[in-house]
Amino acid sequence: MNIDFSDKVVLVTGASAGIGESTALLFAALGAKLSLVGRNEGKLRAVAAACHKLRGLQPLPIVADLGTDEGVQKTAKETLDHFGRLDVLVNNAAIGALTSLQPLDMKTFDEVFRIDVRGVYQLTGLLVPALIESKGNIVNISSIVATMVNVGSLPYSMAKAALDHFTRIVALELAPKGVRVNAVSPGITVSDFIKRITDQTEEQYREWLGQYSKNIPMGEPCLGDDIAKMVVHIASEHSRLVTGTIVEVDGGLRFTPIAGSR
Repeated sequence: MNIDFSDKVVLVTGASAGIGESTALLFAALGAKLSLVGRNEGKLRAVAAACHKLRGLQPLPIVADLGTDEGVQKTAKETLDHFGRLDVLVNNAAIGALTSLQPLDMKTFDEVFRIDVRGVYQLTGLLVPALIESKGNIVNISSIVATMVNVGSLPYSMAKAALDHFTRIVALELAPKGVRVNAVSPGITVSDFIKRITDQTEEQYREWLGQYSKNIPMGEPCLGDDIAKMVVHIASEHSRLVTGTIVEVDGGLRFTPIAGSR
């Protein structure tokens, strides 16, 4: 059975780069009608244009900060107003931070939870009625730091642990209504995510990637496309009875305790 998302509406948050960009491109290649959300308008429109070239379908780009009520409400309203339905919600938007309990930094804590947890909670809640109507599904993008115990990314790890449990509880709540809820949990993935939060140059990032890849049992980091393929698989009819599941895509890294995994 081939995977086909023709006539399906898919909303991908954090779609302007990294895992979100890869996910958007793969859904576009499979015929999905896309609503794409990001904060960087230039990058978001570039991704939308690349998606359009694949199958000739014009995505809906929405520039919004999902850490704000206004951004979340705008995303939900514009998606449903434009397409009239929703089949798949991919909650990918997130920020990270390399912080520990000391020194105490509540500003960073609040910012991480505002986007990584509160934004997901609110957007999902607003879009659930549409997903119930379409018997659609939700895929949350978590991280293996949700279950690995490491020092150095405390709020981010806590936020992803919260996202995992949110996935399980909402899956149980929505299963009787025909809506599946799952999460994909990436390990080290080649993107700007780590480079951005560590303020590394490209050369420094490549060196870091090479060093940390030695800790990965399968010997190499994930690419955005590796994560995207799992997202699409879980969102498809191939996984019609899969719900409440956290799927790790990490080359076995979760067995090796190191910091900075997404």
